[in-house]
Amino acid sequence: MSLSSVYLKKIGCILGLALVLISCSSDDARINNPNLTPIAFNVSLNTNLPEYSNLQFPGNAVYVANVGIQGIFVINTGTGIRAWEAADPNHVPNQCSAMVLNGVEVTCSCEDNTYNLYTGQDKAQNLPYTLLPYRVAQEGSLISISN
Repeated sequence: MSLSSVYLKKIGCILGLALVLISCSSDDARINNPNLTPIAFNVSLNTNLPEYSNLQFPGNAVYVANVGIQGIFVINTGTGIRAWEAADPNHVPNQCSAMVLNGVEVTCSCEDNTYNLYTGQDKAQNLPYTLLPYRVAQEGSLISISN
């Protein structure tokens, strides 16, 4: 191997690494939502209890009040459990910003913003913020949710 081929390989690696680093973008603007102030909480749901038993089956979601900012939505996606803040992420919380559960979608009555509970994306996919996700851990029939 000649000195020039080693030099070209090094330059190629550096350029490749620079291209990868430049193409990476941050999602912090979507996560650090100025409309929603985080509230520390930790809640456990037992899927053996009637109010949470629907979470044993894929495609089912429940609303849990008195947790988070304006409650939380929890869904069994079939590949795992996801939990989201129930306040509309695209405006400051108020009396009408608590969303309503309708199957696997939630809607804010203030502005009719509709979000998918599988992805957290708004239905039109043109709003600046997605639903605020919460940490979920599942062990058997116990689901722990926190932020």
